[in-house]
Order: sequence, then C-alpha cells, then structure tokens
Amino acid sequence: MKKQKIYLAGGCFWGTEKYLQTLEGVLDTTVGYANGNTEQTDYEAVCSGSGHAETVEVIFDSEKISLSTLLEEFYQTIDPTSHYRQGMDVGIQYRTGIYYVEESQKEVIAASLKELQKQYQKPVVVENLPLQHFCMAEEYHQDYLTKNPNGYCHINIEKIVKQKQRIVDETKYHKPDKQTLKQMLTPLQYAVTQKNETEPPFQNLYCDTKKEGIYVDITTGEPLFCSTDKFQSGCGWPSFTKPIDPNVLQEYDDLSHNMIRTEVRSRCGNAHLGHVFTDGPIEKGGLRYCINSAALRFIPKEDMKKEGYELFLKLL
Repeated sequence: MKKQKIYLAGGCFWGTEKYLQTLEGVLDTTVGYANGNTEQTDYEAVCSGSGHAETVEVIFDSEKISLSTLLEEFYQTIDPTSHYRQGMDVGIQYRTGIYYVEESQKEVIAASLKELQKQYQKPVVVENLPLQHFCMAEEYHQDYLTKNPNGYCHINIEKIVKQKQRIVDETKYHKPDKQTLKQMLTPLQYAVTQKNETEPPFQNLYCDTKKEGIYVDITTGEPLFCSTDKFQSGCGWPSFTKPIDPNVLQEYDDLSHNMIRTEVRSRCGNAHLGHVFTDGPIEKGGLRYCINSAALRFIPKEDMKKEGYELFLKLL
C-alpha cells in the first residue's frame, strides 16, 4: 500500500465526500475548510466570507487508484467552469480547487486540468494550489450523508455510479412491433410482458434453474440478469439481487391490487418483468428482483458466445 493525501474542493463538501467514499482505493475522508484568511475557522465564519473553501481531505492508496484517476472521478461531480458556485450553492466557500501537499503532485494536477480544459469552451477555473492550511469541520458535517441519507446533495451520485456501471449497449436491442411480438411470444409471455400479467408461482420455467448463464429480455434479447446474482427466495419466481447493468431496468410505482409496489420493466423493450422488493440478502445489497420467467430467456454459458453475448462471460 502506498498512501497519498490530496485536498479537493468541489462545492458543498457533503456530496463530494460521499461520492469519493464510493471509489475503490480511497482509504479515508475528512471534511473541512481550506486556504482561507485564517488558519482556524468554523462553519459560521466560513458562511460569513472567511475565504475558506469547503474541502475534503482524501487519503488514498495510489497503488489502487492513481491521483490522475482520482481527479477524473472528482471532475464528474463539478462544473469546472463555474466560479464560486456549484449546484444551488453560491459563495466563495463553494469554489473548486485541488490543493496539494507534495510538490510532485503539482504537475500531475496541471496535466490533468489541461486535459479537462479540452472538454470545455469556457475556461476551467479549478484552482491548483499548495495547501496553506486545513481546518477540520464540525463533527456533524463528517460523513453527513451517511448519517442523513436523505440530506441535501448537489451531486446526483446515483446517476454517476449508474453511468460508470453501464456495460450493456442499448443501441443493439430493439423492440419488435406488436404483430411481430404476438407471433414470436407464447400467449403467456405476451400477457406478462405486454399486459402486466403474472405467471403462476413455482410453476414457471426458471424458478429452480441453477445453471450458469445470463437471462435476457424475451422481447429484445437485452441482457438483464446473471446467474451469479440469482438466489432461492422461496417466493415462487426467479429472484435476483441485482441486474447486470442498473441502466437496463426502469422502475415505476405500482398501486394495483391494493398494494404499494415497485414495478420493474426492461429498458429497450419496455416489457413488464416483475417487481423489486427490499427483503433480499442484506450482504448483497438487500434487494430482491422478483421476475416472471415468461419475461426472460435463459442463455447457458456454453451458448453465450455463439449467440453474441461473449462480452458477458466475464461475469460468470
């Protein structure tokens, strides 16, 4: 392990810290105030214009995540052309900056910002300066969004994480017209995927399937679930802890049958698949995707290459 330290200012430090904590190789984070008019300060003084920037101290293992890669991740959370504003937060404390503690980091940061500038017509205004001082913020600010999951955040962390997990190319899968669907699907498959019906529990094709492979949308062939994420829930339908790619599913409120549920539909086919519940295995995220077999087609591992799904063999 090779520890390094860097200080990143990206607007409200609650969201910046929370996102950085999702990165493999980040060992520890602390929020505080950097490079202001005084060495010591507090939140009230910062909000009154003390000149400090809300900043996150990041300790990371450079053998797992390089400084350049860490900065690329950081850039996803900011508008680097905005001066003294990020999201709805306005003020000098919300400026963006990268504050280094090792002289060798200066050139790495400069090269990184130069590459970033190529993506924008407006000037990039992210500071590249040595750390003058860092004052730890009050305890209630530390890990704020972990302690307050519904707290304010100017960063759409969930969207960024989902984009990073995108491995299924949606342009390859297309929904056939209604007449074609009627010809290619069995009456049950059509009723489930197009009319939101539910097949009988326990009496369906994949409830007890344990073979290695992937499950694709019966209407389009878009990959949805992997056998490595399938588990026996006892509900009577195939159950999965997560999709192959979180972007392949669409979720909607379902208030039918006098219940409050979350319906799951496929992205490209807009096919009704089933529902997602929060009673899945805690150690795997706590979700249970309860899916109709009639909405799926199973492709065994040995057939994946010839059917054009070789990319997903690495998941098995």
